[in-house]
Amino acid sequence: MKLLPHILLMCLALALAWAQGGHQTQHKHQHHAAVLDRCKGLEMDAVAENEEGIPYFFKGDHLFKGFHGKAELSNKSFAELDDHHHLGHVDAAFRMHFEEDPTHHNRMFFFLDNKVFRYFQHKLEVGYPKNISEVFPGIPNHLDAAVECPKTECGQDSVIFFKDNNIFHYNVKTKAVEKKAFASMPNCTSAFRFTEHYYCFHGHQFSKFNPKTGEVHGRYPKEARDYFMRCSKFRDGGDHLERERCSRVHLDAITSDDAGNIYAFRGHHFIRKDDNDTLTSNTVESAFKELHSEVDAVFSYQDHLYMIKDKHLFVYKVGKPHTLLDGYPKPVKGELGIEGPIDAAFVCQDHHIVHIIKGSFIYDVNMSATPRVPTNKRPISVLKKVDAAMCGPDGVKVIRGSHFYHFGSVMQFVAARALPEQHRVSLELFGCDH
Repeated sequence: MKLLPHILLMCLALALAWAQGGHQTQHKHQHHAAVLDRCKGLEMDAVAENEEGIPYFFKGDHLFKGFHGKAELSNKSFAELDDHHHLGHVDAAFRMHFEEDPTHHNRMFFFLDNKVFRYFQHKLEVGYPKNISEVFPGIPNHLDAAVECPKTECGQDSVIFFKDNNIFHYNVKTKAVEKKAFASMPNCTSAFRFTEHYYCFHGHQFSKFNPKTGEVHGRYPKEARDYFMRCSKFRDGGDHLERERCSRVHLDAITSDDAGNIYAFRGHHFIRKDDNDTLTSNTVESAFKELHSEVDAVFSYQDHLYMIKDKHLFVYKVGKPHTLLDGYPKPVKGELGIEGPIDAAFVCQDHHIVHIIKGSFIYDVNMSATPRVPTNKRPISVLKKVDAAMCGPDGVKVIRGSHFYHFGSVMQFVAARALPEQHRVSLELFGCDH
């Protein structure tokens, strides 16, 4: 009988342990399963570009890749962050791509508490994580933000670290640290260098700043969801034209019609630029009500706009209003001989050939032939992915991310082995100077 109390106590202890473990497992599962919506005004923990120039936005143990799309667990891309730091919270991050420093060139750095992780092509490098003081002597632990600054913009290849009200300029070559105070800047929760400009994120707002002085010029702060995320429906107010012409989010599609008007599509909105350079912006649904939003590709041919969405082709007669032709939408495969969705399409002037980009290949489809079939398949070597493209009298403009590249002809684009000069979409196509 004396054993009975002991047996009961053991059973109770096991039951409590099982319940606690089950609760922790359930809590962890709930935490990882939590749905994060960046369009609800999240304050990001860190922002950095990967080796291919795709921005990564970190929040807790989750990661958003690019300017739209759902969150995923950070440890899917950077497994060791979870192995060494179970919370998965990234304090600061940046990609260092100083060409004169091959040791650090194209490396991604993540800062968690007192540790720094260095990745190359998503693989943790040998010996990491290390103490921040070992890799960046003089830089404090528990950082708020960090951003790289090449010598063309900061005088020396540098990294700018942020903690509370303090800013630390770290000279990569000499390891000297200069402590500064950026009086006109808010405290940054994350920082980001993008298209040679510097952005301090605070909450769901951001300010553009001078990396040497910290000065903020212009009308700031601005709403991050207007410029760095595709959140077309997060609010009804605001200047839609200003947002669309200055957004850093890539275009989904672009074309110019026979009259010289440019149509550029992004998410739920589009910009129209007429031959007098007058810009207007509206929702896709307001002008193309059957489409609603999210156009994959568009090209102009014989006074009609051919608009591709997923596996369907919509053909509109250009006018006021634009009119969907009877019988459309139709399958892309049946109309153009190629399976949708596709990435980009364009027709050069005075030709019947639509050039279709799908993945890393370009095809030709003769619009005057029956049936239409893709021919002349060629690989594209200079870009792994194309977001949009259009053709005009001066050649082909190929858009990737927030930049475009100009080629004199389709042949030059296909034959190119190196990218030409990079141009900013927001500035050089739509006149946004900030």
